[in-house]
Amino acid sequence: MKKICLFDSKPYDKIYFEKYKDEYGFEFEYFETKLRPQTAVLARGFDAAVAFVNDEVGRDTINRLFENNIRILAMRCAGYNNVDVAAAKDKIRLVRVPNYSPYAVAEHTMAILLTLVRKTNKAYIRTREYNFSLNGLMGFVLHGKTVGVVGTGKIGSVFLDICKGFGMEVCAYDMYPSRKDVEYLSFEELCRRSDIISLHCPLTSETKHMINNKTIDLMKDGVYILNTSRGALIDSEDLVEAIKSEKIGGAALDVYEEESEFFYEDKSATIIQDDTLARLITMPNVLVTSHQAFLTREALREIAHTTCENLKEFFEGRELKNEIAASKS
Repeated sequence: MKKICLFDSKPYDKIYFEKYKDEYGFEFEYFETKLRPQTAVLARGFDAAVAFVNDEVGRDTINRLFENNIRILAMRCAGYNNVDVAAAKDKIRLVRVPNYSPYAVAEHTMAILLTLVRKTNKAYIRTREYNFSLNGLMGFVLHGKTVGVVGTGKIGSVFLDICKGFGMEVCAYDMYPSRKDVEYLSFEELCRRSDIISLHCPLTSETKHMINNKTIDLMKDGVYILNTSRGALIDSEDLVEAIKSEKIGGAALDVYEEESEFFYEDKSATIIQDDTLARLITMPNVLVTSHQAFLTREALREIAHTTCENLKEFFEGRELKNEIAASKS
């Protein structure tokens, strides 16, 4: 029986991984702590390690895992911008879960957009206190508005179709256009034309801080920004200033540039030291959720199943279908 340790694990992870332990012959150990250089030693004695989206998988972490005889690291997520892929080469094989539920993330994106523009979160709080006033709850209709979808991979494509179902005009930007039924624009032109901009692209050196002062200046006054992809696609300080000046009419964020110390944790009894995050949360036209877009039964089941399949392929010496390519020797 192979022993597998999971870092940054939560109770909902355990529910779904435990469903597969007998089928795959795996024994799972769950660590609440994040994977980082200081905690990599916990993997000693295990046959594999499993990490998550906000774990620190840099060169030092890779080296310490290697020193503790870990030869396979499974990311139970799609993104791996937190992984030093080059450092893992010839040491540790890297795999991921490229597709778990594009519908989960796309539907959450629409949910937070609707919440933001129709203020249902505020109405819920009011009526629980028997306040039935409608003052301050005015929203706007999505039908006929132009949404610019940045990234038309699986998630962006599903969100695009949802927007079409609402009767919205849709345009898109992608370095590798994949759909023939959508008008693709340059990112600058998308910024100029869109009433709502939704980010669904990976974080790379080219996309980091693609929303910044310069691109915000191109946008319509009162534009709405949605981000359920990666926090660093947006320069958070520039976003705050644009919201203060009312250039941006609202923002719905499921991710944040410096989220790793906050998201997935209960910080209700602490003073948040990140002034930018604290300011965003207090703004009435900003909605922040804690990287929960994926959190559905269907997605968690697929994440656990694909992770187990990835590990099984490694242990059986087969081709790793979901290997992060640069980690191959």
